[in-house]
Amino acid sequence: MGELILILGGARSGKSQQAQKLAEAYGQKVCYLATCIPGDEEMRQRVLLHRKNRPSHWKTVEEATEIIPVLEKESLDSEVILLDCLTLFIFNLMEIYPNEAEILSQIKRFCETTKKISPTVLVVSNEVGGGIVPENALARKFRDLAGLANQLTAQYADSVYWMVAGIPVKIK
Repeated sequence: MGELILILGGARSGKSQQAQKLAEAYGQKVCYLATCIPGDEEMRQRVLLHRKNRPSHWKTVEEATEIIPVLEKESLDSEVILLDCLTLFIFNLMEIYPNEAEILSQIKRFCETTKKISPTVLVVSNEVGGGIVPENALARKFRDLAGLANQLTAQYADSVYWMVAGIPVKIK
């Protein structure tokens, strides 16, 4: 079975670039699993930049919420699956599931699935709990869920990297 590797960090810390470097090191058949739903022009521009920075031979699958079937399907043809990113996946799940337990159950199912397939799975996730306490309940719920999901994913992960100013620090 493949490895599960978690790459954590703050905004613009170099998470995606590190994940791409690792993906290239693990194989040529890479599936990039994008969870972003670009809702405005600025986000569309970010998505375009991400696309531009990826190797053209990588397969891209865009899926906001149903990532487990994508993992299972793409594991048949891929050496590496790069999920970018877990925090956007959590945000998307918040629109479907009303409570924390259901969302964390989905994260657990995702982690368990990564252990059953053969490709290496790289997961990019934001560490959002290092700043100030958000002023509204929804933002606090998101921050808390992201922290819990990162902990859960790190438990399943074979390796965990913390990105600081573009420098990967292996913490597991």
